[in-house]
Amino acid sequence: MRIVRPSGTDDAHVAVPKLTRMSVHTNRLVHESSPYLLQHAHNPVDWYPWGEEAFAKARAENKLVLVSVGYSSCHWCHVMERECFEDEAVAQVMNERFVCIKVDREERPDVDQVYMTAVQLMTNRGGWPLNCFTLPDGRPVYGGTYFPPAQWIQVLEQLADSFRQEPERVRAHAAQLHQGIASQRLVAPATEEGVEHRDALRAMVEKWKRQLDPVDGGPDKVPKFPMPDNYRFLLRYAWLTNDEELKKHIELTLDKMALGGIFDQVGGGFARYSTDAVWKAPHFEKMLYDNAQLVSLYSQAYQAFKKPLYKDTVERTLAFIFREMTSADGAFYSALDADTEGEEGRYYVWTDDELREALGEDLAFAMDYYGIGPKTAWEHGRHILLRQQDDEAFARQRNMSVDDVRQHVESMNARLLAVREQRERPGLDDKSLVSWNALMVTGLCDAFEVFGDERHLRAATRAMELILSKCKRSNGGLWHLYKDGKASINGFLEDYCFTIEALLALYGITFEERWLTEARALAEHAIRHFHDEASGLFNFTSDLDPGLITRPMELHDNVIPASNSSMANGLFVLGTLYDDERYLALSERALRNGTTQLAVYPTGHSHWAQGLLMRAFPLNEIAITGADAPTLRADFASHYLPNRLFLGCTNTSTLPLLKDKNLPASTIFVCVEKACQLPVHTVDAAVKLIR
Repeated sequence: MRIVRPSGTDDAHVAVPKLTRMSVHTNRLVHESSPYLLQHAHNPVDWYPWGEEAFAKARAENKLVLVSVGYSSCHWCHVMERECFEDEAVAQVMNERFVCIKVDREERPDVDQVYMTAVQLMTNRGGWPLNCFTLPDGRPVYGGTYFPPAQWIQVLEQLADSFRQEPERVRAHAAQLHQGIASQRLVAPATEEGVEHRDALRAMVEKWKRQLDPVDGGPDKVPKFPMPDNYRFLLRYAWLTNDEELKKHIELTLDKMALGGIFDQVGGGFARYSTDAVWKAPHFEKMLYDNAQLVSLYSQAYQAFKKPLYKDTVERTLAFIFREMTSADGAFYSALDADTEGEEGRYYVWTDDELREALGEDLAFAMDYYGIGPKTAWEHGRHILLRQQDDEAFARQRNMSVDDVRQHVESMNARLLAVREQRERPGLDDKSLVSWNALMVTGLCDAFEVFGDERHLRAATRAMELILSKCKRSNGGLWHLYKDGKASINGFLEDYCFTIEALLALYGITFEERWLTEARALAEHAIRHFHDEASGLFNFTSDLDPGLITRPMELHDNVIPASNSSMANGLFVLGTLYDDERYLALSERALRNGTTQLAVYPTGHSHWAQGLLMRAFPLNEIAITGADAPTLRADFASHYLPNRLFLGCTNTSTLPLLKDKNLPASTIFVCVEKACQLPVHTVDAAVKLIR
């Protein structure tokens, strides 16, 4: 079929006028709970939610289906809604000639994966909004991302005419495309010999180094995403191999991100990505999953580098999470929008007059601290606040004490935040996803491990107890979504694997074995309902769910780790703690088959590579027993140990490695591959034994 191609978008910042008139239309989305779907509930488009009703209508009327996927904080989704879906004439064509389905990609990542794969095969690119046209049976025939109005009308009319005039040709094209989509889940099995783990990791990192920006950190391309899991791997690898070049790059990147405009210097928290090479101009939406993982990264980086900037970044990010992204019952919300007052980022940027009015006599300090001038200039005479140096360097250059600088900054930012909170606030996506909440629990555990703030442990425990009490199904599985006190949508593999990793993190800082019991139960459920015996990997959807046109399988790590790499790592840790050969074998097979493209695509295998690290280098199992076990565990906070598992008990334990290790005095055992060195009684002595 010859159809005009959509113009691409790089998600650059443009102004989006806000719709001010009240719509006279209401469609089926008004009954949904998703903030994104509710945004479209008064479009003149006759939207359906994802489900059989829409496809039944398409079959009965012999119409193509439009599956339009987005999310609430998606800037270009807002643009296309304003330009196309709110336009009466465009909506008339859509309603007369198609059955139109709106999907929240965060609620239904399975649907998003299937149709994103289709669009990527057709156009060699992807993104959101995702617009995919299908036959009445759901098989795709054409798709793209953002379409301007004239092009959208042209695509609609050409597609509808093609299906009316040459239905068999359209069906043949769909069959061919469907075959291509199904082939994407095929995994070439690894050879039995394979490559030695350290050699594989070395080759991966050497290729990766050639893709790094030596001046501003991060990748040598734009836009720049933080990619926290990439840097968690690189940090671990650099320490295990004593790679000084890599350590310098990691430090450069973390410094630049924390000081740049991608970090909200006034209110804390990171935006989704930077539109430029210097981390200045962010895409202003804030996502829970980014901030959760960046809390983990900066906590571990503080352990490694001991830089106050990293501690401050963690504390301010968590302050933002608690202030703006936490529900009354302890769940974490999904996202904050980028747009307010018809502009992207308007909530976060400042004119000279606004700064002067907000700060008064503190203006001179703010101008100096944030370097207000050409480097901060953005659109419409406004500034993105950012920094050129950390507080220690700033204080030295101005003969101030660091404490005085921080007091000035705290006072200044409090005034700016108070003014900012009077502005129109960014839209909040107040649904809570089990998978993303689990990432936040892990982040809080990592922060507590390093900084020892009991608030972080309490928040992590509260969120996990909510998941296990409100988001657990009667069959032992998980729900995916929690909102307004209700859980819904059967869980996906990401819900299981990230929750398992979060439970392991909670156990590692508390030694409460109830968390391991829950992790093991979820692992068993996932093995029963998600495991694919043919490939040794895991499907993204449960066998209890209605089938899509193909069953998705997530293989590549991205901004969030792939659910398969997370599952493989979780099973490895569970297998090690319980000495369970079945879990270890499942993990090993998944790892072998999931890393066949490791050297080809390094950035897409960082979580897989962390699984390799646990095998390539000695994995130190640090067992702590006795009444003072929690205190001894906390005393490890000052040591960055990139390849270790902590386990312990104050009395008795069911774990094999803790058997017969309860001595009269609190004791630390450092073990590798089931062989333990002589027990010691201090953290310093234990650290000397770690390989």
